[in-house]
Amino acid sequence: MKKQVLNLSLLGSFLIAVSLTGCQDKNSGTGTDPDPVANEDRWITVAGAVMGTTPGDGNGGTMVYSVSKADAKNPNTSISVYDNGFAVKSNRTARLQSSEDGHTLFNIAYTGDNGGEFSRYKVNGAGSYAQEDVTVNISQYASTSPRWVKLFDGDKTGIAVNVANIAANNAPAGSTPTAPFAYYRGTATVLALDLQKVLIAGYKQYQIPLSAAEELQGHAIFRLDAPVLNQAKNKLIIGTWMQKRNPATGLTETNFTRLGSKSVIVDYPSLENPKVITSTVGFGDNSGYRSHNSFLANDGAIYQATQRDSKGSHILKIGQNNEYDNSYVFSLDAALGAKNVYVDSWKYAGNGIAYALYSQDGSDQGFVARLDLNAKTATRVDLPYEAGLDFGQYQGILVSGDDVYIAFTPVGKDGNIYIINRQTGAVTKGAKLVNKAGNHYIGIF
Repeated sequence: MKKQVLNLSLLGSFLIAVSLTGCQDKNSGTGTDPDPVANEDRWITVAGAVMGTTPGDGNGGTMVYSVSKADAKNPNTSISVYDNGFAVKSNRTARLQSSEDGHTLFNIAYTGDNGGEFSRYKVNGAGSYAQEDVTVNISQYASTSPRWVKLFDGDKTGIAVNVANIAANNAPAGSTPTAPFAYYRGTATVLALDLQKVLIAGYKQYQIPLSAAEELQGHAIFRLDAPVLNQAKNKLIIGTWMQKRNPATGLTETNFTRLGSKSVIVDYPSLENPKVITSTVGFGDNSGYRSHNSFLANDGAIYQATQRDSKGSHILKIGQNNEYDNSYVFSLDAALGAKNVYVDSWKYAGNGIAYALYSQDGSDQGFVARLDLNAKTATRVDLPYEAGLDFGQYQGILVSGDDVYIAFTPVGKDGNIYIINRQTGAVTKGAKLVNKAGNHYIGIF
């Protein structure tokens, strides 16, 4: 499930619409997601993934259900998204985002006949989601299985990214290579989606080279994901998932010496001039999986988590100069006293505090940790962990005011919403989440 390859088909540029020039963050300061206002009247949307063929695979579609904040916090409230919820468009697990006030849900369908179709829903409470009569399909550019996130710019822009058609420079037209091998590269797409006008606002496609020495060894960018806008609002930082192929055979290698963690930086809003930056602290990917993986913090720096890191997950820091700060070393293995920590999903909560959903030691067993990015410490949150709690497909951690909302259910078992105070770390048990065999809850929006 975590290693699905994306495809891309290309069309002309006739769909391109307006420029993004002038997009500003309505919060005008950090550009971070947490609401400076608690928005007590917002809806809390709970999302659940339906089993396809295997318990926990999430391949049967996505259901959503909304409640008030008061109900979300009430342990006497019972939510059954699978019985009473609304099925959003998606053949498999939908890629959901919500507006900052919780009254609008954004979705891009993932795979199937409508894969790549963007939809916008008005949240009316319970299982009532009214699809607005506005759609756009980005599959011609970013495939029917797009990876996208909403920028923290006041619900103005979504960014979809993709890499496709990875091939050697000397790929033969017949059976004989046309030149000496030099690299494997794919065609990268970075596409901006205007969430309010519901149109493609711009896109760029290019190959993104690594160093000549790295490419000669067969290293290549396999996937892009989880873009974030820097504080100056003039650069996008995009996470990468790296791959290595055998230069002699073209076969993908699973056991190889990893390069330092890499991000791609492009100009914004033009989406031009891709540049690769490399960390000497982390040695994993930083594309995340199904949620944001890089966050602009109050100090103006961007922090990102690593996955598949040969030295366990790290939190990396990118300074306002858009380069890695390699003096910042935050190993989650060291901070948690664990081995092979893997960050499934995480969220910056403000004032240097973040919350991470993670596993360790090669197990899928999930845990929650409170991170202090300034002190570079991590503490496991005291919650009722049990077998089957797997955050591998988790998408949405909601921060609203001082509250951090997490859906906490083992596969096929009932669970609860838990609310953590981002200032004190205090935990409150919220609404009950009623489950069904093989299903699991994957986020709060």
